[in-house]
Amino acid sequence: MAMLGTGAIAMWWNIAPELRADFEHWHTHEHFPERLAVPGFLRASRWAAEDGGEGFFVLYELDQYDTLTSAAYRARLNAPTPWSTRLMPHHRDMVRSQCRVVSSHGGALSRQVLTVRLSPAPGAEGRLRQALGALARDIAAQPGTAAGHLLQTQTPALAATTEQKMRGGADAAADWVFLACGYDLQALRQLAAGALGDASLQAMGAGAGIVRGIYGLSHSNTAGDVA
Repeated sequence: MAMLGTGAIAMWWNIAPELRADFEHWHTHEHFPERLAVPGFLRASRWAAEDGGEGFFVLYELDQYDTLTSAAYRARLNAPTPWSTRLMPHHRDMVRSQCRVVSSHGGALSRQVLTVRLSPAPGAEGRLRQALGALARDIAAQPGTAAGHLLQTQTPALAATTEQKMRGGADAAADWVFLACGYDLQALRQLAAGALGDASLQAMGAGAGIVRGIYGLSHSNTAGDVA
C-alpha cells in the first residue's frame, strides 16, 4: 500500500512547551476534522520530534495535486476558527511544502518517520529522482522499515491566505521531501547516517543544505474517521 492519492502537504514547525497540550487538543479535535472535511483530503497524520524537542511534522495525503487549489480548500484557509486564530501565530519556524507524490512504496504510517528535506545539485535532478525512487522501493522491504516516499514541492501560484498572514507571511518550503517510515528507531537512525546521510545523498545528486528529523506518530485520521 502506497500513500493515498497523488498530492500531499508536508509541514514542519515548533511549538513552545507551555502551548503543547492546547495545540495537540486543537489539532486533534478541531483542525484535523476541519481539514479532512475538505473534498480531496484523504488522511492526516501528526508526528512529534523523537528526541523530545519542540518540533512537529504533519502530513496530509490528498486525492490529487489540484486539491491544493480547490475553492473549498482556499475558503477554509481564509476562514480560520477562533481557536486556530489563537494558536497559528505560535507555529514557529514553519516549513510548508505543497507537493506532488513522485514515488511511493509501502504503507504511509509507521511508529516513526525519518524526514529528509533536500534539493538536487545543478544538472542532477533526473539522476537524483531515479536514485531516490529506487531507494524508496528498497526501504519498503527492509527489516525495521516499512515505506519510502519521495515528494516534490510545486507551490501553487495563489495569493497569501488569512492563515499564512497570521503566521507572518509566506511560509518557507522544502524543495524535495523524502520520507522513510519504520517500526524500528535504530533502523531509521542507521538510514539517516548511511543511505540517507549527506555523503550518500550527494553521491546520488543532492546539493548542500540537507535537513533531517526523526518523529514519532502522535495521531492520525482518515476522512472517513471524522465524517
